[in-house]
Amino acid sequence: MAVSSGVPPQAEQIRKVVEERLKQAEIENGAKVTVDWRGEQRHLYVISMPVDMLYYNPYTHRIRAQRTFDPERNRILEEDPWSDEAQAYLADLLRRRPSNPNHTDPDYLALVRELEEFGQREPGIISPDGIIVDGNTRCVALRELGIPNMRVGVLPSDTTLQDITSVELALQLRRDRRREYSYINRLIAIEEQLANGRSEEAVARDFNIRVKTLRQDRWVYALIREAIERSRTENGAQLRLVDFEEHQEKLRELQRDYAKKAATDPEAAERLKEARLAMVILNLPKTSLRYAEEDFHSRYLDERLPDELRDIDQEDVGSVAIPGLPGVSVPDTKAWAKAEKALTDKLLKAYATINRDPSAADAKSASALITKARDSFDLAVRLAGQNAQLRKRQVAVQERLSEAAEFIKQCATEYAEAKAKRALDEEAFDEALIQLRESLARLARQASRSAHEPGEGVKWLLETTRES
Repeated sequence: MAVSSGVPPQAEQIRKVVEERLKQAEIENGAKVTVDWRGEQRHLYVISMPVDMLYYNPYTHRIRAQRTFDPERNRILEEDPWSDEAQAYLADLLRRRPSNPNHTDPDYLALVRELEEFGQREPGIISPDGIIVDGNTRCVALRELGIPNMRVGVLPSDTTLQDITSVELALQLRRDRRREYSYINRLIAIEEQLANGRSEEAVARDFNIRVKTLRQDRWVYALIREAIERSRTENGAQLRLVDFEEHQEKLRELQRDYAKKAATDPEAAERLKEARLAMVILNLPKTSLRYAEEDFHSRYLDERLPDELRDIDQEDVGSVAIPGLPGVSVPDTKAWAKAEKALTDKLLKAYATINRDPSAADAKSASALITKARDSFDLAVRLAGQNAQLRKRQVAVQERLSEAAEFIKQCATEYAEAKAKRALDEEAFDEALIQLRESLARLARQASRSAHEPGEGVKWLLETTRES
């Protein structure tokens, strides 16, 4: 099989065992498993293979993002994917939680219990060289349980790396009893399919999503890749794809709000993006991110940042004159955008430093910086939230009245129709009008307490509800 890293060292021996067992399965007309193979359905004979002869697939999308969790072990995996060290690293990652490879995945533990109690229900899929195409996690669990053999279907002898990828994705997207790919690994799989020349429509169809959703996810993936690049430090530290696994909903919401803003004000959209990306890095709640608009930094955050996180002083921002209005100017938003981008970069680099070696001296200072930043953002979010609530209360009254006016307007139309059809309940209508009068009187009592000179509308309300 032609792959970039060659074939497993025991490939020839494995092929002989596979061929012998396939011949026996054919003679016995044994069980088969069906896969999508080059645009058609292919039925594969199922055989039993020793788990010690099988190799975990280094190209599996299940842990593609997690591979960079340990840079040194990932280097070994890239240089020699069939070595004992590389295969052990793959086994470790397959056991771990995608969003945090420091912890065992509960789904993996559930799989171990199921195999121990019921045995292997569904066959895996392997290449003729013994590379596991589907069932990598099951193989890890079987080995852990000390079960010597695994039931597998075998792909045709001319299988390529592209075939392995296509079969794996097709099986995964069936979503039967398999663990779903993590968010970032799905993004990687989508990009790879597009890079292979497939259309967005075809890939979206395979992943059972709309083209619009696919494009939104591609924007998020590009943002993540950009953030990783921006996190690179002089000492070589850098964020990893796995660091963004738990932020799916935050990033998708960021994309939606960014797109809306960019349609009318691209510069404001960039400022919104920087504010919210910083908050994603600080792992603030999704509800907090919603308070970060394009003016969040300049209006609520900047003056509350410690000196080491401030890129410019407010007096350094400068101003821009408004054409046609002599003497009138506004703050230079481009300068603010530069400051906000610089702040996000500092936070990205700080987290990259912490991830590289949490016990190092520079990691401790980076951690202190993150703590100060989070405190500043928390305070700014509270202020922005209070202001948002105030604005909401300020417009609530008139919005309620506007809605009531629309309902009454509609009521007038329906009243005329009901009268014409002699379908109006006069008594019920009269009772409803009394309820309306009482509600208006209650509103008038509140409006009369205002210390301000009443406007035309308030005067009308007071006169209309004044008791004779």
